[in-house]
Order: sequence, then structure tokens, then C-alpha cells
Amino acid sequence: MTRKFKIAVIPGDGVGKEVVAEGIRVLDYMAKQSEGKFEFEYDHFPWGCEYYLENGKMIDDDGVEKMRNYDAIYFGAVGFPGVPDHVSLWGLRLAICQGLDQWANIRPVEFLPGVPRRITHPEADKLNWLLIRENSEGEYSGIGGRNFDGRGKGQEVAVQTSLFTEKGCERIIRFAFETARTRKRKKVTSVTKSNAQQYGMVLWDEVFERVSKEYPDVETDQWLVDAMAAQFVMHPEKLEVVVASNLFADILSDLGSALSGSLGVAASANLNPEKRTPSMFESVHGSAPDIAGKGIANPIGTIDSASLMLDHFGLKEEANALHEAIRSTTEKGILTRDLGGNYDTEDITNAIIDNLSVVKDKA
Repeated sequence: MTRKFKIAVIPGDGVGKEVVAEGIRVLDYMAKQSEGKFEFEYDHFPWGCEYYLENGKMIDDDGVEKMRNYDAIYFGAVGFPGVPDHVSLWGLRLAICQGLDQWANIRPVEFLPGVPRRITHPEADKLNWLLIRENSEGEYSGIGGRNFDGRGKGQEVAVQTSLFTEKGCERIIRFAFETARTRKRKKVTSVTKSNAQQYGMVLWDEVFERVSKEYPDVETDQWLVDAMAAQFVMHPEKLEVVVASNLFADILSDLGSALSGSLGVAASANLNPEKRTPSMFESVHGSAPDIAGKGIANPIGTIDSASLMLDHFGLKEEANALHEAIRSTTEKGILTRDLGGNYDTEDITNAIIDNLSVVKDKA
């Protein structure tokens, strides 16, 4: 019997529309090659900054509820000139993540073969770690406000509050430990700034210590975020699974992606691990309006996000095949301009599809 997956597609803004289209092309190819094992059905939604400029909102009023009927969400990028970044982010991506309780964000950091590195390390080809980001509260809880603008120029007050709950800390930390158990090296590194943030992040540290006792087979260490930024550069070989708050993991994942070559190769998944609601898969990069429409955007991050989606669907063999096809593509020097190559967006996708055929033949 054919497994059918219904996917909500939100291309968003800028290059998001281009790279999502390439990801769908790959998924459709894989479905066709599956000989009836699985197929995909897509519904496209026009939400984003252009929608905002026309309608005064980033998403339909019932948009988040509409998403509940899907098996997954495939997301492009958000952001465009004329719309403030905090409006676009809170109006669409965070609205979906929080509205659907996609509380675990995973961002692999991998040094793909053939991709120029921004780091000098004797074992760069072996570096591969995973950022796990608390995705529902922390610094992005949205609690706060602005007031006293009536006092006159320079007198306004803004308050932004981080929210750390024991439940929120425990579920993401436990998720990190469970994930570590699936990897060859079983290690979890916790990142906070509890010396300065003495309430929320001390709670995080205490929960981490308590939960770690249930996983005696998993090695642990704890770092302050500033020291961890240096660790990413100086001793990345010591990293395996890194778990951190919403803000810190967001920043560290961009650092990791930059070190490995480009934000254009970075994949991510916003998960509801219990599968009570659909999860959302997206590349880490932004909408890059300066190159939109030129056909030169790097589709690897978005296509690799599709491999995370396949894995989430339980299609692990297909997920691995897609990831290996990406690795084979970069190893051959087929790279976009952001990686020092001269191949276009469509060229990269064609090469990945060709390498998928090779992977299948070998199987």
C-alpha cells in the first residue's frame, strides 16, 4: 500500500520560493522512484511579506489551525525590504512554531566534502555535531512591552522577559540525551549563561544535572555560551550533541554553519517529537532578497531539510540516500557561488538527482 504524505508548502519570501521548488522536485523524483512505496501531496500557501503588504498580516487568521491537517510543513524563508524583521518573524515562523508547539529544533553542523571551510582543523572531514535548540520559550517567549513614549524623546522604556519553565527545560534536555543515544559517540553538552542569568539558566543547569543522572551511558559537560563560541572554533572535535536555549542555540548554529562553509548548506527541523502536530522543515538561511530571482541561490540546505523530513516520516533509508547524494554532489565540486563555485540553483538539484540514481543503483 502506498503511504501518502500531505505537505503544506510555505515558500515565503525571496529565494525561499526558488529553493523550496527545488526541494519539491527532489521529493517528487524520489516518490516516483519508490515504485509506489510513498507519494507526496502538496498544498501551497502564499503567506509571507508580500502577503503582509497586501493584507496587513503575515498569515491568515486561521492559518496555524489549517496547518494541523498536514503531515509536515515545508518552509522557505521569511523577510523582505519594507517589512520589519520582528514583524515578519513573529507573524509567520514563530507563530507556527509556538502555535503548533514545535518545541525541539535540530540543526546539524556537518563539513561536507569539497566545500571550502572557514576553519583550519586536521580532522575537518570528520567533524559532525548536532545543535538542539529549545524552540518554544526562553529568550523568544515574546513576553514584554514598550511604554512611556508619552514622556518625550529618549524617555521610552522597553522590557523583554525570558521565560524558562521546568517542563520546557526538561523536555528539550531529555530529547538531547535520547538523541545522543542514537549516535556513535554518546555525549551531550549543555550551554547556558547561568553566571549572569541567575534564575532561568540556573534552573536549566539544575534540570540538566538531574536528568543526566538517568543517562549514565552518556558523557556530559557544561559550558557558558561565550566559552562555547570559542570551543566551536578551537576544539570542535569535542562536540557531539549540543543543547541550548532558544537564543543561544540560534546564534551557535549560525556560527557552526559559517564554519562549515555557508548558511546555504545548513538544514533544520522544527519538531513536535510527540507528533501531536505537524513538524516544519526549513533551511537556516534567510530570504536573501539581493539575489532573489537570479537562479543562483544554494538549495542544499532546503533539500537536506527534506531529508530530515523523510527521516521524520520513518523513511530512514531514503533520508540517508538523499543526504549521501548531497555529499556526492559537493565532493565532485558542484557548488554554488556562495561556496566558490559557478553552478546555478537548478544545476545543483540536477546533480543531486543524478547522484540519487547512483545511490539507488548501488543499493
